[in-house]
Amino acid sequence: MRLGELSPNPGAKHSRKRVGRGIGSGHGKTSTRGGKGQLARNTVRPGFEGGQTPMHRRLPRRRGFNNIFAKEFAIINLSQLAEFEAGTIVTPELLLERRMIRDLKDGLKVLGDGDLDRALTVRAHKFSKSAVDKLSASGGAAEVIG
Repeated sequence: MRLGELSPNPGAKHSRKRVGRGIGSGHGKTSTRGGKGQLARNTVRPGFEGGQTPMHRRLPRRRGFNNIFAKEFAIINLSQLAEFEAGTIVTPELLLERRMIRDLKDGLKVLGDGDLDRALTVRAHKFSKSAVDKLSASGGAAEVIG
C-alpha cells in the first residue's frame, strides 16, 4: 500500500448539502429553512432566546472582592514536621529540599494541626498561635523570619 492509495472507509465521507439549487435537488426554494419567520430571514443574533431574558442577563455580574495585595503563604502542619530528628533547625530551604512544600510563594506559615513529641527549632515567616504553643510545650522554639 502506498500513500497515494489511501482512502477513507466507504460511507465515512458525505458530500456537502447544496441548498437553493432548484426543485429537482429537493432542497430548493426555501433552502431547508421552512416558510417565512425570523429563522428563515437570517436575523437572529447569537444569544437571542426568543424574547426571554437571555442567559448573560440572568446570571449575576461580578461578585465579591479579590485583594490583589493579599499574601499567599506555603503552609505546613506540625504533624508533617514530626519526621525530623530532635534538635533539627527546620527552615523553608530545608522543607523545599525535602519536597515537603513545592513553592515558597510569599513565605512559610506553620499551623498547629497534629502533635509534636520532639524539640525542634522552626524558622518561618508566620506561625499560628496553637503552633507556637505546641512547639514551646515540646521544648522547641518558633523563630520568625523577616
